Amino acid sequence: MENLDNIDLQILKHLQENSNINTKELASKLFLTVTPVYERIKRLEREGYIMKYVALLDKKKLNLGMTVFCNVRLKEHTKNVGSNFVKDIVALPEIIECYNIAGDYDFMLKILVEDMSSYQDFVMNKLSTIENIGNTQSIFVMGEIKYSTELSF
Repeated sequence: MENLDNIDLQILKHLQENSNINTKELASKLFLTVTPVYERIKRLEREGYIMKYVALLDKKKLNLGMTVFCNVRLKEHTKNVGSNFVKDIVALPEIIECYNIAGDYDFMLKILVEDMSSYQDFVMNKLSTIENIGNTQSIFVMGEIKYSTELSF
């Protein structure tokens, strides 16, 4: 972050709020001209501060109203087993996030499905087919209190 000045940080904050904002609007908010703002955005993209632009979708409208966190413990802890597990997890579209964690479990998965029946089908026909899973624990979200994609800096 040492390469970023206050204007860069303001650009990132505005883009987090609305990545669809055009350069002219953004320049106006920053009291700058279009060209330097455009050049700064391109530099931030090139240097990896901006990874990509996305649209945030309403999961309930897309029939993905059930969020489940599933903790997974592997039977073995070899490099090959871990690599194969990650490869298999990445291939499952229901899993939208996967974290390697410390503690009683090895991984935490965030899974979106339509309902309990869909989750049961996912566990029985997809998750259970992955080799070397020793134990799982499912945690069902009853209500979403806070959801944000914005980073604070």
